[in-house]
Amino acid sequence: MNMNIRKYGKPPFRVAVLHGGPGAPGYMAPVARELSKKRGILEPLQTSDSLEGQVAELKDQLVHHADTPVILIGSSWGAVLALFFASQFPELVSKLILIGSAAFDRKNSEKIEAIRMARLTADERRRYDELSAKLEHASGQNKAMIAGEWGRILFRTDMYNPLRDDTETLEVQFDINRKVWADFVVLRDKPGFLKERFSRIKVPVVIIHGDYDPHPVEGIRPFLEECLPDTHFYLLSKCGHYPWLERHAYKYFYDILERELQ
Repeated sequence: MNMNIRKYGKPPFRVAVLHGGPGAPGYMAPVARELSKKRGILEPLQTSDSLEGQVAELKDQLVHHADTPVILIGSSWGAVLALFFASQFPELVSKLILIGSAAFDRKNSEKIEAIRMARLTADERRRYDELSAKLEHASGQNKAMIAGEWGRILFRTDMYNPLRDDTETLEVQFDINRKVWADFVVLRDKPGFLKERFSRIKVPVVIIHGDYDPHPVEGIRPFLEECLPDTHFYLLSKCGHYPWLERHAYKYFYDILERELQ
């Protein structure tokens, strides 16, 4: 079986980092490299264009390559994927660490784009709108190039004071983004569905969020603390959506991870 997965450090592999997007594989590589100094780390790269498919794909990746149960460290969409996965395959997960999660209700989700647009100049907003329109009709390599620029604009809105502007994303996969996200929205907006699903999770859950992250923490922390019996929350100051790339927060961020991985 051909698995899309990268390995760091030495076995056993009891920790896996999950990228976001959906459809932005590779950007958890810096976290994997840092954590692999002390342990083996897996970096699954999701390729399925459905939520159900990504859960199944992750199961195959972990069953074939991990020493289960594992700690899942999920960023953004990866945090959501980790929750779905743990609710379906509890025997494969020992702990969840959720970084900059997506919001779990329509109201707070709809705030994100307004927050992002308010952080752009008029020229940047105009360019963002142009790229969004082009993405709907582009294809092939041209679409990948447009999606890359589109993603770089969003990176600027999502960061407080970045150490660098390279996330190491291999490719912004716009079609996967739209299809998987559409699957999630259907479930998110189904009354009581997410609460019932995630309430099945009994392992410890750590929530890490930056105070500059455009994803409103009001749509994340209260919901998860209501669903999950064992949560611990960290709010990082002067920190956006990617704490490991934030000048003011990255050291504290890695201190948290090391403490939670002990």
